Amino acid sequence: MTTADRPEPLDAFREDRTYLGADHRRNERRTWIVTAICAATLVALVIGGATTRSMALVASGLHMGAHVIALLVAAAAYGLARRHADNPAFSFGTGKIGYLAGFANAVVLAVTAVLIGGESIARLLHPEAVHYQDALPIAAGGLVVTVICVWLLKPSGVTAERYDAQGDLNLSAAHLHLTADAAVGVLALGAIFAGQMGLTFADPLAGLLAAVLVAHFAWGLMKKAGAALVDINPSPELTAEVRRRLSDEGERVIDLHLWRLGPGHHAVIAVIAATHPKPVATYRARLAGLAGLSHVTVEVRGGGEAHDHHHGHAHD
Repeated sequence: MTTADRPEPLDAFREDRTYLGADHRRNERRTWIVTAICAATLVALVIGGATTRSMALVASGLHMGAHVIALLVAAAAYGLARRHADNPAFSFGTGKIGYLAGFANAVVLAVTAVLIGGESIARLLHPEAVHYQDALPIAAGGLVVTVICVWLLKPSGVTAERYDAQGDLNLSAAHLHLTADAAVGVLALGAIFAGQMGLTFADPLAGLLAAVLVAHFAWGLMKKAGAALVDINPSPELTAEVRRRLSDEGERVIDLHLWRLGPGHHAVIAVIAATHPKPVATYRARLAGLAGLSHVTVEVRGGGEAHDHHHGHAHD
């Protein structure tokens, strides 16, 4: 007997494939605001670094330039994902566009780290005079602006899902860029104060430390974004919960795949073996209300044959 003989009502199916984060519009709007602020700050830092010959300021300027590029990429990703959310050409929606942007921004961070590190080593080998008094207010002002931008891009409580610790990775990437820049700004200020006390090596050393810090952030972001793009299981906890619910009455889950569709959204494909198979609707009902599970495909097998194959959406 096939469970397909027991059809589900048509209203049980949903064709909505919009897997965008809960705060998508908020995050997009704030990203554009922060982009404008960072662009203005970039100009000030570059001019200040060039006139004062401070490597620490140059490092901050280069990093801020990388932020402007990263923020533009992030903002564009939000816009593309929103405009094409209903485009059927995207089989599983546009939620992953943000992860692609996050990976691209990780690459930008890595390149920035190399540029800062190379210039800092050159300054250690061939020191240049730094106008510390002129560099101080510029560095302090840049740090204040960066801290404000970090606050503006702080993920809201809605973004963080129980089974999706990474949340909106596109926003996280932009936020990480600015957090790293704040750390670089602190190093720049420390180097300027040290330089005023005669420790001239502190300026290029601060640039070198900044390069190491930025590279560390870039590597971590690259791993997270890459994991989402190649569909590494995003949540062993959610996988275990799905398996437990589907085998609640002695059934055996013989195949289970879980992957991320977008911030707070996951898809699952499950193949269940049962001596006395139940309608697919029964197994889907067991997963209903499971936070973070947005697209469900269930196949039920019994007596050595595939008795049914059904896919549907279960938005929470």
